[in-house]
Amino acid sequence: MNVFLIGGTGLLGSAAAQIFLDRGHSVKSVALPPLPQGAPIPQAMELSFGNYLEMSDEDLAAQMAGCDCFVFAAGVDERVEFPPPVYEAYERYNIKPLERMIPIAKAAGATRIVVLGSYFSYFAKEYPSMRLCEQHPYIRSRIAQEETALAFADETTSVAVLELPYIFGTQPGRKPVWAILIEQLAAMPKGMTMYPKGGTAMLTVRQVAETIVGAAERNKGANAYPISYYNLSWDDFLTIVHAAMGVPKRKILHIPHWMFKLWGGKMGKDALAKGYEMGIDPSGLADIMCMNTFIDNGWAKDLGATDDDIKSAIFDSVKLSVDAFQGKQELVEMKAE
Repeated sequence: MNVFLIGGTGLLGSAAAQIFLDRGHSVKSVALPPLPQGAPIPQAMELSFGNYLEMSDEDLAAQMAGCDCFVFAAGVDERVEFPPPVYEAYERYNIKPLERMIPIAKAAGATRIVVLGSYFSYFAKEYPSMRLCEQHPYIRSRIAQEETALAFADETTSVAVLELPYIFGTQPGRKPVWAILIEQLAAMPKGMTMYPKGGTAMLTVRQVAETIVGAAERNKGANAYPISYYNLSWDDFLTIVHAAMGVPKRKILHIPHWMFKLWGGKMGKDALAKGYEMGIDPSGLADIMCMNTFIDNGWAKDLGATDDDIKSAIFDSVKLSVDAFQGKQELVEMKAE
C-alpha cells in the first residue's frame, strides 16, 4: 500500500509509520514542525512540513496522489484547552478535517481509511442511560467524528475508527500527556493520593501502532473498533505511578462519588474563570472515573496487537512526565496546529 498519514511525526503516527514500512508499505506524511529532539522518526518515510488545515484542496490532492490508504492520526483530545464553546474547537480539529480530506483521499485513489478516535465513544454507545454525549462536549464530538468518517464507506472504500483508551509509551523529545497527572498528584497532600475506585482500559504505543496497520490491512466495510489490551484498576495503575515517581509507599485514599462530583464542579468553575471550557464536564467525570471502563482485548488482537510490557510503558511515561513537570528536559508539547 501507499499510505498517506496525517500526524506522521507524532507519538502514535511515527510508530505506525515504522510498522507500515517494516511490512513493505510506503508512507508519506505532512506534519507540523519542529521535530521532537531525538525522536525516532522513520528515515524511509517521505516527510514534508506544513499545516494541513491551511493547505488548499489542490495541495492536499497533490500530496495524496497515488495513495491507497489514508490514516488520520492527528486532532486534539480533551486535555487541550480552548475557550467556550469548546465543541467548535473539536469540530475544527477532529471533524471538519475528515469532511474535507476523506473525499480528496478517495479521489486520489484511497480505498482504505483509518481514523484514530476515543474509547469514550464506545461507552457512550454501550451505556446510553449515562447520557455521556449530552454531558460532555468532547464525547459528543468524538461520536460525531466517528459518524462522519464511517459515512464515507462504500462498496470500494473501507473505513475503520479506532476507539482508543489510555495509551502509554514515550517518544524522545515529546512531552507526555501524563504530565497533567503528575501536576495533579503534586498538588495533593504530601504522602497521599486521593483517587476514586474504578479502573480503565489501556495499551502501549506499539500496540496502538499495530492496530492502525492492522485496520488498514484487514478492515472491511465501516467499523468502529473498541481498542484495549489491558484493564487495570486505579489502585494497580497508581501503584506503578508511585513507583515511577520514587514514592512507592505513598498511600491511596479512595474518594467517594459525591466528593469527586463536588471537586469536579469547582474545577469546572475555575476553568471558566480562566477563560476556557472543559471538554469533559468535570462534575460528570465522576460517573466515568468511579466505574470500570474496561474493554475486552479481542478486537485489538483481531487487528494484530501483540502482548507488551504495560508496566514498563506506564513507568517510562511517568518518569518522563516527572522530568517535564520539574523542567529537567525541553520537550515539544501537544498542540492543535
